[in-house]
Amino acid sequence: MSNKLLILLIEDEVPIRNFMSAILNSKGYRVIAAGSGKEGLSMITSHCPDLILLDLGLPDIDGIEVVKKVRSWSGTPILVVSARGQEREKVEALDLGVDDYITKPFGTSELLARIRTALRHSNRTNGENLMEPKELRIGDLTIDYTKRLIKVKEKEVHLTPIEYKIMMILVKNLGKVLTYQYIINEIWGPYMEENQTLRVNMANIRRKIEENLAEPKYIITEVGVGYRMVDERVD
Repeated sequence: MSNKLLILLIEDEVPIRNFMSAILNSKGYRVIAAGSGKEGLSMITSHCPDLILLDLGLPDIDGIEVVKKVRSWSGTPILVVSARGQEREKVEALDLGVDDYITKPFGTSELLARIRTALRHSNRTNGENLMEPKELRIGDLTIDYTKRLIKVKEKEVHLTPIEYKIMMILVKNLGKVLTYQYIINEIWGPYMEENQTLRVNMANIRRKIEENLAEPKYIITEVGVGYRMVDERVD
């Protein structure tokens, strides 16, 4: 039995399907492919893949419906790879439980990095990383969970309680896009309906941790969608 991670690719365009399969196989993944939503759903139940790469523009079922069906019973990581680049569709997919969203055309390195991040988030189900680390380092940024301290270049950063909570949500989801509404729900609850408070807090956080606000190193804005904290951990 192979120990290679299994990726299910649901993509109806044969050239793209073959291209992506070749890339993933060359990087040591096992790949199975489906050309329609119904076929993909069947393969999910029969093969139990470690990750699903999903195109939204399928010939039989819209990819969003596939996400809804899968998320009704499974937490398998889903990475959308689609030509649909509208912010509304990205937000909808992410809010439904998609782990990440890449717009075609995309770079091979970006695809592989997003796959690694999504798999890392799910590795607790494989019995890995069950122990939470006491400290996390990303570049010059250090987060000490035990002491609830954040430092940049060994200098302590003073965050308000709300700012700290926002940081912790981002840190727990390294490399993953979190929509504005997701963060708002986690911090203020579902009845907060405007983003301005979040934006003000995020601006304050960035002023405290980023060296150059014009080129942030740690928290990236996905315009119209949300925020992503980079996953470039230092061991």
